[in-house]
Amino acid sequence: MTDWYCFVNILCIIKLIVALNLKFDEIISAPCRLGILATLVPGQPVSFSEMKAATSLSDGNLHVQTRKLADAGYISINKVKKGKRSLTEFRITDLGLERLRLYVMKLQKVLEAGTSTKRPAARAERPDDSAVWA
Repeated sequence: MTDWYCFVNILCIIKLIVALNLKFDEIISAPCRLGILATLVPGQPVSFSEMKAATSLSDGNLHVQTRKLADAGYISINKVKKGKRSLTEFRITDLGLERLRLYVMKLQKVLEAGTSTKRPAARAERPDDSAVWA
């Protein structure tokens, strides 16, 4: 897919969002926070190391993003003692699950409305010339 085709698709999606008058939750809209919430959907507590592996976020970024979600009331952060160490666990709250469902419903509306709009035809693929120095 070319950059131009992606750009035109993004513009079409933005027009649909405006036309449908949808307001997306800015807390959830960040891809890293969306990934954190998606990881927590099954309802089981997830440890810091498990979340780090699932999201591929650095320690610092994971800490900041989970703090933002906790401040909004979307997840709970619990410290559990395991021997001499404490273990950080995350769990999605009822509010977080409700807001995530609402977010997904809004995305579905955009997709449903987008099926009736005309999209640009895909451009012919060019041969990959990025390895000319090989």
